[in-house]
Amino acid sequence: MLKFQQKVVFMEKYLETLKMCPLFYGIGDEDLLRMLTCLGAKTETFDKKYTVVAEGNSARHIGIMLSGSVSVTQMDYDGNRSIVGNVVPPEVFMEAFACAEVRKVPLSVVANEESEIMFIDCSHILHTCHNNCGFHQQLIFNLMKNLAAKNIELHRKAEITSKRTTREKLMAYLNMCAKKSGSRVFEIPFDRQELADYLQVERSGLSAEISKLRREGILQSERNRFELL
Repeated sequence: MLKFQQKVVFMEKYLETLKMCPLFYGIGDEDLLRMLTCLGAKTETFDKKYTVVAEGNSARHIGIMLSGSVSVTQMDYDGNRSIVGNVVPPEVFMEAFACAEVRKVPLSVVANEESEIMFIDCSHILHTCHNNCGFHQQLIFNLMKNLAAKNIELHRKAEITSKRTTREKLMAYLNMCAKKSGSRVFEIPFDRQELADYLQVERSGLSAEISKLRREGILQSERNRFELL
Protein backbone atom coordinates (compact mmCIF):
# COMPACT_ATOMS: atom_id res chain seq x y z
CA MET A 1 0.00 0.00 0.00
CA LEU A 2 2.86 2.35 0.83
CA LYS A 3 4.49 1.77 -2.57
CA PHE A 4 1.22 2.61 -4.34
CA GLN A 5 0.85 5.84 -2.34
CA GLN A 6 4.44 6.82 -3.14
CA LYS A 7 3.77 6.14 -6.82
CA VAL A 8 0.66 8.35 -6.82
CA VAL A 9 2.57 11.17 -5.08
CA PHE A 10 5.34 10.92 -7.70
CA MET A 11 2.79 11.02 -10.55
CA GLU A 12 1.13 14.07 -8.99
CA LYS A 13 4.53 15.79 -8.88
CA TYR A 14 4.66 15.63 -12.68
CA LEU A 15 0.93 16.03 -13.28
CA GLU A 16 1.24 19.44 -15.02
CA THR A 17 3.94 18.05 -17.33
CA LEU A 18 1.91 14.93 -18.10
CA LYS A 19 -1.22 16.98 -18.83
CA MET A 20 0.72 18.76 -21.60
CA CYS A 21 1.96 15.48 -23.10
CA PRO A 22 0.31 14.89 -26.52
CA LEU A 23 -0.60 11.33 -25.46
CA PHE A 24 -2.91 12.60 -22.73
CA TYR A 25 -4.84 15.43 -24.42
CA GLY A 26 -8.50 15.44 -23.41
CA ILE A 27 -7.99 13.22 -20.34
CA GLY A 28 -8.90 14.64 -16.92
CA ASP A 29 -6.55 14.76 -13.92
CA GLU A 30 -8.19 11.93 -11.96
CA ASP A 31 -8.51 9.73 -15.05
CA LEU A 32 -4.88 10.43 -15.95
CA LEU A 33 -3.54 9.27 -12.58
CA ARG A 34 -5.80 6.21 -12.63
CA MET A 35 -4.84 5.45 -16.22
CA LEU A 36 -1.08 5.53 -15.51
CA THR A 37 -1.58 2.95 -12.77
CA CYS A 38 -3.73 0.83 -15.09
CA LEU A 39 -1.07 1.02 -17.84
CA GLY A 40 1.71 0.01 -15.44
CA ALA A 41 3.69 3.20 -16.07
CA LYS A 42 7.21 3.18 -14.64
CA THR A 43 9.76 5.96 -14.20
CA GLU A 44 13.55 5.93 -14.29
CA THR A 45 16.29 8.52 -13.80
CA PHE A 46 19.29 8.57 -16.15
CA ASP A 47 22.63 10.33 -15.77
CA LYS A 48 24.06 12.63 -18.45
CA LYS A 49 25.40 10.73 -21.51
CA TYR A 50 23.67 7.51 -20.44
CA THR A 51 22.35 5.47 -23.38
CA VAL A 52 18.64 5.15 -22.64
CA VAL A 53 17.97 3.07 -25.78
CA ALA A 54 20.83 1.37 -27.64
CA GLU A 55 20.78 0.76 -31.38
CA GLY A 56 19.94 -2.86 -32.10
CA ASN A 57 17.68 -3.33 -29.07
CA SER A 58 14.04 -4.32 -29.37
CA ALA A 59 11.28 -1.74 -28.93
CA ARG A 60 8.40 -2.31 -26.55
CA HIS A 61 8.09 0.84 -24.47
CA ILE A 62 7.05 4.41 -25.23
CA GLY A 63 9.13 7.03 -23.43
CA ILE A 64 7.70 10.27 -22.00
CA MET A 65 10.11 13.01 -20.92
CA LEU A 66 9.39 14.28 -17.39
CA SER A 67 12.60 16.30 -16.92
CA GLY A 68 15.90 16.83 -18.71
CA SER A 69 16.34 16.02 -22.42
CA VAL A 70 17.59 13.28 -24.73
CA SER A 71 19.00 13.16 -28.26
CA VAL A 72 17.81 10.61 -30.82
CA THR A 73 20.80 9.71 -32.98
CA GLN A 74 21.86 7.44 -35.82
CA MET A 75 25.34 6.27 -36.83
CA ASP A 76 26.27 5.40 -40.42
CA TYR A 77 28.74 2.68 -41.44
CA ASP A 78 31.62 5.18 -41.27
CA GLY A 79 30.80 6.18 -37.69
CA ASN A 80 29.31 9.57 -38.59
CA ARG A 81 26.56 10.69 -36.21
CA SER A 82 23.28 12.16 -37.42
CA ILE A 83 20.87 13.70 -34.91
CA VAL A 84 17.27 12.82 -35.70
CA GLY A 85 15.97 15.16 -33.00
CA ASN A 86 16.02 16.35 -29.40
CA VAL A 87 13.26 15.33 -26.99
CA VAL A 88 12.27 17.53 -24.04
CA PRO A 89 9.33 17.48 -21.58
CA PRO A 90 6.51 16.71 -22.21
CA GLU A 91 7.39 15.06 -25.53
CA VAL A 92 7.24 11.37 -26.43
CA PHE A 93 9.79 9.12 -28.13
CA MET A 94 10.09 5.55 -29.51
CA GLU A 95 6.33 5.33 -30.13
CA ALA A 96 6.62 4.37 -33.82
CA PHE A 97 9.09 1.56 -33.15
CA ALA A 98 7.12 0.31 -30.13
CA CYS A 99 3.84 0.23 -32.09
CA ALA A 100 5.56 -1.65 -34.93
CA GLU A 101 7.19 -4.02 -32.39
CA VAL A 102 10.57 -3.49 -34.08
CA ARG A 103 13.07 -6.12 -32.96
CA LYS A 104 16.17 -4.03 -33.70
CA VAL A 105 15.79 -0.25 -33.56
CA PRO A 106 18.06 1.61 -36.03
CA LEU A 107 18.90 4.45 -33.63
CA SER A 108 20.02 5.33 -30.11
CA VAL A 109 18.59 7.61 -27.43
CA VAL A 110 21.17 9.34 -25.20
CA ALA A 111 20.56 11.60 -22.18
CA ASN A 112 21.90 15.14 -22.68
CA GLU A 113 21.64 15.80 -18.93
CA GLU A 114 20.19 14.07 -15.87
CA SER A 115 16.72 13.07 -17.05
CA GLU A 116 13.60 11.47 -15.63
CA ILE A 117 11.60 9.41 -18.10
CA MET A 118 8.30 7.56 -17.83
CA PHE A 119 7.95 4.30 -19.76
CA ILE A 120 4.70 2.64 -20.83
CA ASP A 121 4.53 -0.77 -22.50
CA CYS A 122 2.95 -0.02 -25.89
CA SER A 123 0.89 -3.23 -25.82
CA HIS A 124 -0.95 -1.85 -22.76
CA ILE A 125 -2.06 1.10 -24.89
CA LEU A 126 -2.98 -0.73 -28.09
CA HIS A 127 -4.94 -3.47 -26.32
CA THR A 128 -7.73 -2.31 -24.03
CA CYS A 129 -7.70 -3.75 -20.52
CA HIS A 130 -10.40 -5.83 -18.84
CA ASN A 131 -11.51 -2.75 -16.88
CA ASN A 132 -12.77 -1.26 -20.17
CA CYS A 133 -11.56 2.22 -19.13
CA GLY A 134 -13.46 5.03 -20.86
CA PHE A 135 -10.30 7.05 -21.53
CA HIS A 136 -8.57 4.28 -23.50
CA GLN A 137 -10.06 5.19 -26.88
CA GLN A 138 -8.95 8.79 -26.38
CA LEU A 139 -5.45 7.55 -25.58
CA ILE A 140 -5.28 5.46 -28.78
CA PHE A 141 -6.56 8.43 -30.82
CA ASN A 142 -3.89 10.67 -29.29
CA LEU A 143 -1.18 8.12 -30.05
CA MET A 144 -2.19 7.88 -33.72
CA LYS A 145 -2.34 11.67 -34.02
CA ASN A 146 1.12 12.00 -32.46
CA LEU A 147 2.53 9.40 -34.87
CA ALA A 148 1.13 11.36 -37.81
CA ALA A 149 2.68 14.60 -36.50
CA LYS A 150 6.07 12.88 -36.09
CA ASN A 151 5.84 11.60 -39.66
CA ILE A 152 5.35 15.17 -40.87
CA GLU A 153 8.39 16.30 -38.83
CA LEU A 154 10.54 13.60 -40.42
CA HIS A 155 9.36 14.72 -43.86
CA ARG A 156 10.37 18.30 -43.03
CA LYS A 157 13.82 17.16 -41.89
CA ALA A 158 14.24 15.18 -45.10
CA GLU A 159 13.38 18.31 -47.08
CA ILE A 160 16.03 20.28 -45.17
CA THR A 161 18.83 17.72 -45.45
CA SER A 162 18.12 17.19 -49.15
CA LYS A 163 19.28 20.75 -49.90
CA ARG A 164 22.56 20.82 -51.81
CA THR A 165 24.65 23.27 -49.78
CA THR A 166 25.32 23.92 -46.11
CA ARG A 167 23.91 27.43 -46.51
CA GLU A 168 20.65 26.16 -48.02
CA LYS A 169 20.26 23.52 -45.29
CA LEU A 170 20.95 26.02 -42.52
CA MET A 171 18.57 28.68 -43.84
CA ALA A 172 15.82 26.12 -44.45
CA TYR A 173 16.16 24.92 -40.86
CA LEU A 174 16.27 28.42 -39.35
CA ASN A 175 13.26 29.52 -41.37
CA MET A 176 11.35 26.47 -40.13
CA CYS A 177 12.28 27.34 -36.52
CA ALA A 178 11.18 30.97 -37.02
CA LYS A 179 7.79 29.83 -38.35
CA LYS A 180 7.34 27.45 -35.42
CA SER A 181 8.14 30.12 -32.85
CA GLY A 182 6.17 32.82 -34.67
CA SER A 183 9.11 35.19 -34.30
CA ARG A 184 12.32 36.16 -36.08
CA VAL A 185 14.10 35.70 -32.73
CA PHE A 186 14.20 32.14 -31.43
CA GLU A 187 16.35 29.46 -29.79
CA ILE A 188 17.25 26.10 -31.26
CA PRO A 189 17.72 22.91 -29.18
CA PHE A 190 21.26 22.26 -30.49
CA ASP A 191 24.82 23.45 -29.93
CA ARG A 192 27.06 23.86 -33.02
CA GLN A 193 28.17 20.24 -33.20
CA GLU A 194 24.64 18.95 -32.69
CA LEU A 195 23.30 21.34 -35.34
CA ALA A 196 25.96 20.10 -37.77
CA ASP A 197 24.97 16.51 -37.00
CA TYR A 198 21.29 17.35 -37.47
CA LEU A 199 21.91 19.05 -40.83
CA GLN A 200 24.42 16.32 -41.80
CA VAL A 201 27.23 18.78 -42.57
CA GLU A 202 30.75 19.44 -41.27
CA ARG A 203 30.93 21.61 -38.17
CA SER A 204 33.74 23.78 -39.58
CA GLY A 205 31.74 24.47 -42.74
CA LEU A 206 28.64 25.27 -40.71
CA SER A 207 30.50 27.72 -38.45
CA ALA A 208 32.04 29.41 -41.51
CA GLU A 209 28.59 29.76 -43.12
CA ILE A 210 27.07 31.27 -39.97
CA SER A 211 29.90 33.81 -39.80
CA LYS A 212 29.38 34.66 -43.46
CA LEU A 213 25.63 35.15 -42.98
CA ARG A 214 26.37 37.45 -40.04
CA ARG A 215 28.69 39.59 -42.19
CA GLU A 216 26.06 39.77 -44.91
CA GLY A 217 23.50 41.05 -42.40
CA ILE A 218 21.17 38.09 -42.88
CA LEU A 219 21.20 36.87 -39.28
CA GLN A 220 22.55 37.44 -35.78
CA SER A 221 23.44 34.58 -33.46
CA GLU A 222 24.76 33.90 -29.98
CA ARG A 223 25.18 30.26 -29.00
CA ASN A 224 21.78 28.66 -29.73
CA ARG A 225 19.88 31.96 -30.08
CA PHE A 226 19.25 33.25 -33.60
CA GLU A 227 17.65 36.32 -35.14
CA LEU A 228 16.74 36.50 -38.81
CA LEU A 229 17.23 40.08 -40.01
